[in-house]
Amino acid sequence: MNKKTVRDIDPAGKRVLVRVDFNVPLHNGMVSDDSRIRASLPTIQYLIDHKARVILCSHLGRPKGKPTPSLSLGPVVARLSELLNRPVRLVSDCVGRAAARIVGTMAPGEVVLLENLRFHPGEEANDPTFAQQLASLADLFVNDAFGSAHRAHASTVGVARCLPAVAGLLMERELDVLGRVLTNPARPFLAILGGAKVSDKIGVVKSLLGRADGLLVGGGMANTFLKAGGKAMGQSLVDEDKLDVARELLLKARDKLLLPQDLVVAEGSDARAARRVVGVDDVPPGWKALDIGPKTVASFRARLRGAGTVVWNGPMGVFEMAPFAEGTLAIARALAELPGATTIVGGGDTIAAVKQAGVEARITHISTGGGACLEFLEGKQLPGVEALLDR
Repeated sequence: MNKKTVRDIDPAGKRVLVRVDFNVPLHNGMVSDDSRIRASLPTIQYLIDHKARVILCSHLGRPKGKPTPSLSLGPVVARLSELLNRPVRLVSDCVGRAAARIVGTMAPGEVVLLENLRFHPGEEANDPTFAQQLASLADLFVNDAFGSAHRAHASTVGVARCLPAVAGLLMERELDVLGRVLTNPARPFLAILGGAKVSDKIGVVKSLLGRADGLLVGGGMANTFLKAGGKAMGQSLVDEDKLDVARELLLKARDKLLLPQDLVVAEGSDARAARRVVGVDDVPPGWKALDIGPKTVASFRARLRGAGTVVWNGPMGVFEMAPFAEGTLAIARALAELPGATTIVGGGDTIAAVKQAGVEARITHISTGGGACLEFLEGKQLPGVEALLDR
């Protein structure tokens, strides 16, 4: 990685604004999954240990530029205080007099969390005035929010134009791990792509076909490729306007693409609907493909055997419903069983599946960014990374 990191600055006594990704799920007013908070702890603790005044900022959800009590970072600050084993204050706004007053009273080693950045329209608009207001609170800027690095927002790009800006330890690890995938992956290098739509991942499919030794496709994405190859897909989710692109990709890279051989299909989209396993030539009219079948699981497992690097983004079906979860969970277990391979998982649904399968600890790297991970693998420049100081 050619960007400066928090290790390249002297934060002692300084006010350090840290962009973290605390966009976490809440349930009944509490954090229901603290993975992203935990991922930020090394950077926060590093700054505490080096006597910085630590000012954290994050978004949560989509409040559309207005204060929204249900999207307050209050539950997050409570969990963060527990994890750090020290009190963390929530500042009632991320800019303005209240924020300036509290930051002005901070002692070295103290931590505060600013209220939801997206309560202000200037955040997503990358408004320079809002960025300057944020920057005025600090002497240095650390971006540790890889999950937001593909967004050119005030807290990822605007602030970096106002303050010396470096990467946090989480950002550094993400860029190092994913960078090796693009530049020097252990081979064979395989990618697994799933999820609902081809349209979301056309760029990364094209990029990976040029870099990877094989691409395994499942989920709704596979439906589009199967229909493009002449299969009748019943009422399955298909990107009808991307069939021509799918046909083009099939022609260009048929030797690299591995598609499902069989599918779990159902009469409806709920868990109680009648279902059965059929070959890809036998999807009944009116039925929907909602998971990959056992033959496909076996073929995918066989292809993965001996892999040096595997990147996975997107579930193999509607895994949120138990009758259609087995394909996705089987792939998670297959990755966990690969001896010596570097395995990388990205995207919220895929991470949830890995946790559901109980194999999270056996995956080499779980990326905190879904969209950012995909755009990076596509070869795109991430605005939040480009804004940081070069070494």
